[in-house]
Amino acid sequence: MIERIFDHELAELSDLILKMGVMVQGLIRKSVEALKNQDTKLAQAVIEEDEHVDQMELEIDEKSIQLIALRQPEASDLRFLTTGMRIATDLERIGDLAEDIAERTVDLSSEPLLKPLVDIPKMAKLAEEGVAAALDAFVKRDSSALESVWDKEKEVDRLRDAVQLELTEIMGKDAKTVSRALPLLLVSRHLERISDHATNIAEDVTYMVEGKVVKHLGRPKT
Repeated sequence: MIERIFDHELAELSDLILKMGVMVQGLIRKSVEALKNQDTKLAQAVIEEDEHVDQMELEIDEKSIQLIALRQPEASDLRFLTTGMRIATDLERIGDLAEDIAERTVDLSSEPLLKPLVDIPKMAKLAEEGVAAALDAFVKRDSSALESVWDKEKEVDRLRDAVQLELTEIMGKDAKTVSRALPLLLVSRHLERISDHATNIAEDVTYMVEGKVVKHLGRPKT
């Protein structure tokens, strides 16, 4: 009976982490949608919703610590709990980055965008997909499909470089564009960081499932 209760508690915690992840994925999508459409109302909603993400991180940490203290989990479940706390930290930071993108939308709302956004929405979609894939691996305790997370990160890095090159060239030709170009540069860097957090989650899940430390080493070798 105790084991079944603990399994139920772990499942509840897993569901909470997944709920936080879905919320964060929505913030990524909505923050860039707000930027693309210069929708300050949507941007403000992202800023406000990030407060809920912060609260969820605290709740996950509290529940995890309580389960560790009360249930004295075995090694595999302990790795699941500690990984869950690290994932919550990464998700909270992703929420902060999405909030910052929304704030850049507010900053840019008083004048037209420098150019139509093409690569930045692509970056956001890839970053969101990377987070989703890493979380799915965590919930299923299955690292076999994580290769896609590193592939997406590589593509996000390529797009970031393209965005930065293009904006740097625009600013070089016309100094008056700097105030509109710099926020877009920041957005591209924020999306790159979001993709990095997705790979952090993938690395942690790899350790949880396989006991293999791949942090700071790039994608695991197969």
